[in-house]
Amino acid sequence: MKSSRPVLLRTLSSLSLALGGSLGGAHAQTLLPLDSRPATRVLPALIADLRGGAAHVPPAPLLGTAQAGADPAALHAWLGAQPTDGPLIAALDALAYGGLVQSRTSPLSAAQALARLEPLRTWTARTGQPVYAFITLPRESDATDRERNLAVIRTLLDWARAGSFAQLHVSWDDALPGSPAPAEGAALAKEAPANVLVYPGADEVLSMLTARALAPQPATVTFEYSDPAAARKVMKYEGIPLTQSAVNHAQASGFTVQEADQGGRADLTVFVFNGGDPRRAAVRVSRLLKAGPVAVADVEKVNLGNPRLWTDLQTLRRTANLKALAAWGTPGNNLGTALAHAKVALAPGADPVRQDALLAREYANDVIYSADLRAALRKAIPEAQLTAPGTQDTLLNLARNAFPLRLGGTYTLQDATLPWGRSFEWDFTLRPQP
Repeated sequence: MKSSRPVLLRTLSSLSLALGGSLGGAHAQTLLPLDSRPATRVLPALIADLRGGAAHVPPAPLLGTAQAGADPAALHAWLGAQPTDGPLIAALDALAYGGLVQSRTSPLSAAQALARLEPLRTWTARTGQPVYAFITLPRESDATDRERNLAVIRTLLDWARAGSFAQLHVSWDDALPGSPAPAEGAALAKEAPANVLVYPGADEVLSMLTARALAPQPATVTFEYSDPAAARKVMKYEGIPLTQSAVNHAQASGFTVQEADQGGRADLTVFVFNGGDPRRAAVRVSRLLKAGPVAVADVEKVNLGNPRLWTDLQTLRRTANLKALAAWGTPGNNLGTALAHAKVALAPGADPVRQDALLAREYANDVIYSADLRAALRKAIPEAQLTAPGTQDTLLNLARNAFPLRLGGTYTLQDATLPWGRSFEWDFTLRPQP
């Protein structure tokens, strides 16, 4: 095992910089991400790869950025070249509009957007493979034609009703106070067939659909909150309480929620850190791990992990024992990716070496970068100058001080970039030490 481990982990890490495609393996799934960000492209693929093989994923240059949408013709050509021996898991905004950002401002008519999606309507009939898909209600006040977006979604509900999708999820993005998206979503839910779910979310949804497609086995989950009273308050970005968001994301990932007082232990406990004493929370996670599988979603602050919580979990040597961890985005982002990762990690055939590598990547991104390196980078280089020459060298010099990272194995940082030329996200490769 020692001789094969570094090679396998280097292969896994290289996916974040690869030009797409599959590394092999029968019945590999095809993923069509929302855009080229690591959270929407790399993370879902690594979750999918936990059970071996590698997902078919478009190269990053084929996908949208903040400045330019994906070329739908190029995406269709890429899709047509992929094997059809596994499920298709697709972000429909990428094909219809060019990506999440472009879904808000695209000048296309509903008929033009639906024409781009037509090959997915007939995908299952032509290939015999299921389609798991999602589309978003755009965030306000960026949206320029909400009626167009709604008309497209209503037609997709008809397609789902006719069996074109095994699952269709309709999610809404960043619903700040005053956004019409929650009311739009409620209206859509009333007319949706059984294979359609409607809830707040965006960047995490492809990961959850991946879990739905690849780990369909029944599983139960229990949620525990560090601050139960605060968990019942409405959240800024979703317009619903944290407790309801947890239920939504559990269902979307294929879990059945089991209340703590129902008797018996659930297959997974998700500990949600939403405030309070982080040291006490770390001790509680340690105790929960002695009883069974645990994932941790740190949602106390948006886009920012709690350093004290994660330092204590590392000191207790518990991080490597988690089924998943997430602290990188909004509460919904973190709940969704943690549940998706854990669902696949719990399934038969999940590879422990790949699992440790994915936990290491999550820790490096969600904790090391979000809680420390991003602030250090912003202090060193103004945000407006992050595309200037020398930025990558500065990022690497700052980041290497945070490594090596020790979980089950020990990881060093090989390289790092800012793929969208901003400090919000980075992409990177970890190298395992022999």
